[in-house]
Amino acid sequence: MRQLLLFSGLLWILMSWSVTDSFSQTKKSREELEREKAEVQARLREFDAILKKTSATKKTTIGELNAITRQFQTQNRLVNTLDREVKLIDQEIQETESKIKKMEQELIDLKAEYSRMIYNTSKLNRSISIVAFVFSSSTFNQLYMRLKYLKQYTDSRKQQAAQIEEVTQQLAQERIQLDARKGEKVKVLAEAQAERRKLEGLRREQQGMVNNLTKRETEIKRKITATKKQQEQLESLIRQVIEEEIRLAEAAAKKDNSTATKSAGSSMPMTPEVAALSSSFAGNRGKLPWPVETGFVTEVYGDNPHPTLRGISVPNDGINIRTQPNASVRSVFDGTVTKVATMPGYGETVIIKHGEYYTLYSKLKTITVKTGQTVKAKDVIGRVAVDANGESEVHFQTWKGLQKMNPSTWIAPK
Repeated sequence: MRQLLLFSGLLWILMSWSVTDSFSQTKKSREELEREKAEVQARLREFDAILKKTSATKKTTIGELNAITRQFQTQNRLVNTLDREVKLIDQEIQETESKIKKMEQELIDLKAEYSRMIYNTSKLNRSISIVAFVFSSSTFNQLYMRLKYLKQYTDSRKQQAAQIEEVTQQLAQERIQLDARKGEKVKVLAEAQAERRKLEGLRREQQGMVNNLTKRETEIKRKITATKKQQEQLESLIRQVIEEEIRLAEAAAKKDNSTATKSAGSSMPMTPEVAALSSSFAGNRGKLPWPVETGFVTEVYGDNPHPTLRGISVPNDGINIRTQPNASVRSVFDGTVTKVATMPGYGETVIIKHGEYYTLYSKLKTITVKTGQTVKAKDVIGRVAVDANGESEVHFQTWKGLQKMNPSTWIAPK
């Protein structure tokens, strides 16, 4: 009897541990999936809000094609997320069905064992009464052992009955959960089908734009040539600004009362205050706020393959962020405005110094800061311009000394 009770208890504990561990893992996966799904849906709402602003004046342009392409990629990500959610629900359904089968078998075994205990008790009662069984003991020690045995037997029956009740209730709960999972699967499948229809609509729109733009190859090549020239002028501007800042810092470091020093890996001598600001900027890599509150990247850092012309790529020293028309443009970190200028193809431009780091903001229509002004993170420095096609895009760059850096690795991910 003791061995049977011990085995039954261990079996129950092991099964509970297995169920709990499986549930914990599934719950973690579901939480991660729900978080990713919410983030993608938020990004798509942001796309819709921004692109609807140009719906009245929308033309077939490279900028609009880039925006639709990014929207298509994000929509595709949502569809993939929903597919993963369906697979997870299927896994949960299989796990729940498996648990139900195990619990049904366990309930059968528990009831069978309980029936055997009742049968054995009735046999004992038929052959000899419980009282006679106890008081027929030849010694006090035997009397004590028989009483102890009867108590254990009674406790075992109670425990067995309690286990039957517990498993019965848990089984009912699992069946309710199974029905809920099946209903949830139907809902997610319907959602996935609806999002696939949206994805197909975006694909057709994207292909239509590509076909239209392909017919304007000569015009597009002319614009690419002009854009590259404008990029060279913008790069020349920021290099001149940084070179002048380095020259001034080196000249100041030569003065007798200077506290500036140049450490290994630094682009210029820095005072302790400037070095602290520079270190703080570096320490916030990947966590800096975006230069606009809402937006999405339409052109990444480095070479961007042209969406319609094969074998042609357009270089980018920063990133282009599509945003709301007239949106506020903000400094991404504490610093000092070192240059305000108007550049061909890039409009109003602001360069801000953060120790030995620099950030550049272009394609603004108005500027609300001036050279030498100190700014804090998220301070508004101007407003984004709206081009002839009704599109609003901020061009953003990051530099360490004269070294270009990928801005996407500095701002917080979206």
